[in-house]
Amino acid sequence: MKYLAGFVLTAAPVVLEAALIGDVRALANQGEFGEAQRLLDQAAATAGRTPEWLEAYSWMARGALNQKLYDEALRYAAETRRMCLEEMKKRPLDQEPHLPIAFGASIEVHSQALAAQGARSLAVQFLTEELRRYRATSIRTRLQKNLNLLTLEGQAAPALTAREWFGPAPPTLAAYRGKPVVLFFWAHWCGDCKQQAPVLAQIRNEFRARGLVVVAATRYYGYTARGEEAAPAAERQHIENVWAEHYSVLDGVPVAIDDETFMNYGSSTTPTLVLVDAAGKVRMYHPGRMSYEELRRKIREMLPAT
Repeated sequence: MKYLAGFVLTAAPVVLEAALIGDVRALANQGEFGEAQRLLDQAAATAGRTPEWLEAYSWMARGALNQKLYDEALRYAAETRRMCLEEMKKRPLDQEPHLPIAFGASIEVHSQALAAQGARSLAVQFLTEELRRYRATSIRTRLQKNLNLLTLEGQAAPALTAREWFGPAPPTLAAYRGKPVVLFFWAHWCGDCKQQAPVLAQIRNEFRARGLVVVAATRYYGYTARGEEAAPAAERQHIENVWAEHYSVLDGVPVAIDDETFMNYGSSTTPTLVLVDAAGKVRMYHPGRMSYEELRRKIREMLPAT
């Protein structure tokens, strides 16, 4: 394996850790848990169980979940959680980026494996408790996403605030009551979001006569192009520039910029698409891209028959 060769020779530790994460991820998603564990054991014996190592290990849980090995997923998730909590006795959760990724994954896998085994109420209870406990940390949005996946459809849509915005009108859901709405959560750095834009434009054109509107929302990340740190004013200008350059097919769509809205909708995956019906209830909550055919089918299910 590439990781083993680099590990034995001269690669720098950071490169090795990045390779370990990628290699364990690939092996676990293929169901090669024994080989993945050998890589993890070798790395732990050489450099210890670092936060990067914990992120790599968390892929054992995620891989088992992807393979529908739910008991194994729960076991790996519990072990990931145990090790992360031990690490959190030494440092805050958000002191560096790898520990929150690993810890968030342990919670996500545990809840999804429970739900997949029919214990949906236990999954909701677990996520609700974890969200309360870690609300002030970086994993809040990820936990909210998983809770939304289990509970949001059929409920009243969370408020969409317009603390900052650009476009034709302040984007609040109350302004569109009586009309079906597609909410498009995007990020200025997100390539998948840019690829979603033509689909949304086609959908908007097709269903405009039936009252469908598209509303976009984004947030500040603290950086602009190439990860350069930026104050909010500079990042806002970058957001508007990206929208003008890559989302011109959505001309006329209002864009909210609001961190709290993003977190309440659990938009840790971008794009996130949400369908809200004319009565203000969520009819679809979907983290990730959707094809034209998928989104069109969901919208036709939402709209009253003509």
